[in-house]
Amino acid sequence: MDYVPPKNLLAGRIILITGAGDGIGRAAALSCARYGATVILSGRTTEKLESVYDEIYHAMTTSDDGLSRPAPSSTMSPTIVPMDLARITQADAQQLARSIDSQYGRLDGLLHNAALLGERLPFEHTSIERWQEVMQVNLHAPLLLSHALLPLLECSDDGRLLFTSAGVGSKPRAYLGAYSVSKYALEGLAKLIADELEKTSKVRVNLINPGSTRTSMRATAFPAEDPQTLKTPEALMPLYLYLLGPDSRQEHGRTFTEDTFRRLL
Repeated sequence: MDYVPPKNLLAGRIILITGAGDGIGRAAALSCARYGATVILSGRTTEKLESVYDEIYHAMTTSDDGLSRPAPSSTMSPTIVPMDLARITQADAQQLARSIDSQYGRLDGLLHNAALLGERLPFEHTSIERWQEVMQVNLHAPLLLSHALLPLLECSDDGRLLFTSAGVGSKPRAYLGAYSVSKYALEGLAKLIADELEKTSKVRVNLINPGSTRTSMRATAFPAEDPQTLKTPEALMPLYLYLLGPDSRQEHGRTFTEDTFRRLL
């Protein structure tokens, strides 16, 4: 990808990332912080979030030549928000909104990244309990968070609401039941919100389909695949930075892949 983000692309922006402890979410958190954003790290495993926090904080307090820098202010330091999306309620989402409002007064970006793969089985053999869990994490949690946090995105001069889809989001695939259906429905949710906000809001709503990427979820879904043949999460970051930053203010209601991003450039 030829997009080269300016060093201060996200300076002053407050961005919440779900699933920030691993994979694409981790790469996005590190990249957003590197380009100036204050990141809110959300995920289920506190230890993973702390590791990302430490890496961001170290980068903020250490110069390129290894010398120490002054500690960042509390409004610039990353924040950890442990959250199990399999159990999140409307009250939880509203409490998070109140907390962000109290600390920052707005939200400039919300990246829905966290997801569950679920079972790879024929529909007739699917566990309904597992199906409901996947739908909760992949669809209902983004719905609850978007609903609660949209007013804070509206407080931004240039808000971004970014959903993570997949190839099965446009065409469900056999034996990827709940995951396929959740992503299919998620695309519908994102496009609904985008359509409603198109002429009434500065918030830009888009979807990313990251494609085949070297993540633990991909390894679980395709265990025979050589991960070295896949792109890394870091290779996707120009696209994520573009859609979370000011250069994408004209993009709305679209689904982006690597190919569409290359054609755009």
